[in-house]
Amino acid sequence: MLLSIRPPALLTICSLFLAGCAAAPRFQRPLPSVTAIRHPDFRQSISAVLGGSIVEGNRIVTLNNGAAIFPAMLGAIRNARQTINFETFIFYDGDIPKQFADALAERARAGVRVHVVLDAVGGNKSRALRQQMQAAGVEVAVYNSLFWWDLRRYNHRTHRKLLIVDGRIGFIGGVGIADEWAGNAASPKEWRDLHYRVEGPVVAQLQGTFLDNWLKTRGEVLQGPGYFPPLPRVGTAAANVFFSSPRHQRFSVELMYHLAIASTQRSLRITNAYFLPDRDLTKALVQAARRGVDVQIIMPGEHIDQKAVRRASRKRWPELLAAGIRLYEYEPTMIHTKLLIADDYFVSVGSANFDPRSLRINDEANLNVLDLDFARQQGRIFATDLRHSRPVNHEREPVKRTTELPAQTVQKPVESQL
Repeated sequence: MLLSIRPPALLTICSLFLAGCAAAPRFQRPLPSVTAIRHPDFRQSISAVLGGSIVEGNRIVTLNNGAAIFPAMLGAIRNARQTINFETFIFYDGDIPKQFADALAERARAGVRVHVVLDAVGGNKSRALRQQMQAAGVEVAVYNSLFWWDLRRYNHRTHRKLLIVDGRIGFIGGVGIADEWAGNAASPKEWRDLHYRVEGPVVAQLQGTFLDNWLKTRGEVLQGPGYFPPLPRVGTAAANVFFSSPRHQRFSVELMYHLAIASTQRSLRITNAYFLPDRDLTKALVQAARRGVDVQIIMPGEHIDQKAVRRASRKRWPELLAAGIRLYEYEPTMIHTKLLIADDYFVSVGSANFDPRSLRINDEANLNVLDLDFARQQGRIFATDLRHSRPVNHEREPVKRTTELPAQTVQKPVESQL
């Protein structure tokens, strides 16, 4: 009976069960509010606690939906000269995955060293494409191959989405390599998502994150100027990368959320595909709202691929709404975005969801950015998505969307690529 359950549904069931069995992290939760997002203390905490130093001089370009995301990623791959490192959870069969397989195979045939990590569950529908890449010289590693007798192994997935080209250009965000993400979120068949093109010193941290799972799967350390070239400053954003897995930095995602929530003083905006906070994160959000923080959260509505998550999420709504937190359900299509904006200055983006899998089970990777201009860009994106969302009332049901939004959220729409 168990083997007949679809993998995504099985993973949802496993995550809810095993997360409840996991040992609690040894830190006080929720964290007390002792500093502020813009204070140097917060910057130092994020750097020290999560294990990645904040580095200056980065350029981060926002890619809005597949129509902008896939051409940018494929363009970087096709222009690679030395190395390509690529890790993803979802790699299905279809037109978009075929374009990636073709581009990666072509570069491997041209002499570029191409390394790919595909998750055993998320990549199990693309075996023909995997064989095509391997035949061309692409080194493909399958993360946590499945054994029916080990349910824990089945449940532990790499959910990271990383692409690093020549050690100089990086990509991180929420997009999977599948046709569901194609287009510009113009219909329920086209998912809504964000991805980010990164240049500057922080790309070395993206590379180090990829090497974590390459070492686990292949036992090989990739080094040299093709992987770690000199990275001069090219922009103004300060940033760091952190990653987590059950065996390393297990609670990094949870710590990041708690540190950000506890340090926010004015506004906290979250868009997340699977909004299922545990008891302690729920308390942290409630405490933030009660000390005057304007908390707004966008999550999927009717269009969601994991109905069980939406049902479970609703159990948290009354407590959140009673504290004055504003909840919204995105209407046009499945929104797969993972975005946190604190006090219009700190932003965290990447693969991490607000659910038990990301908190304790999956391998995740996020990019943290401290930059006023970048935060304002993300705020405009949030405001645009908010205009396509319905607020949730105290009866736990979405209500008819009003034509007016709070003044602070009304912004001009952003272009598909910032």
